[in-house]
Amino acid sequence: MSPSIQSKLLRAIEQKEVMRVGGSQVVHADVRIIAATNQDLKGRVEAKAFREDLYYRLNVFNIVVPPLRERREDIPKLCDHFLALIGKENGLPPKRLSPAALKTLLSCRWPGNVRQLRNALETATLVAQGDAIEPGDLPPEVAQAVLPPTAAEPIPLPASRTLGEMERDAIRRRPAETGGNKTRRRSSSASGLRTLHRKVKEYGIG
Repeated sequence: MSPSIQSKLLRAIEQKEVMRVGGSQVVHADVRIIAATNQDLKGRVEAKAFREDLYYRLNVFNIVVPPLRERREDIPKLCDHFLALIGKENGLPPKRLSPAALKTLLSCRWPGNVRQLRNALETATLVAQGDAIEPGDLPPEVAQAVLPPTAAEPIPLPASRTLGEMERDAIRRRPAETGGNKTRRRSSSASGLRTLHRKVKEYGIG
């Protein structure tokens, strides 16, 4: 807001009176103000870009909402909500996320926060050919913002998929990745030949 608008807003809050544009009468305004910003208002005050008196008038009860990357456990529920909403808006059955696509979304930095997540899901809904959204259906900027997994910040996975299920799926993908060549399949496994044989038998993979 410009300094003049800030001044008018402060006056309206303190006096509880406003005047409509083009009007000549003062109108009493008994309102409760809920203000939101992505700016560091304290820093703006120190930089003389935001009125200090207005800042303290607005900052009565402060709620800090962390960015999406700091509350990744919310992403699956947000995805379910947005996919249902997007499907309804476009007259389409709601798409579902494949485990790989959800893993990509969970590991994204999300510089655009929830708005970016919704836009990514809307794009993927319109692009996906089947019922499930795959990583390739997501916008390129999502894949570019994926964080590499680290020991300090492991990428969270949905609770519905166990480690065993992921390991089984990884073994099943090996033939496709190695062109069906058993020798390459075995040598490419970090678990070693014996471990691979044991895992194949354990999961009943033909």
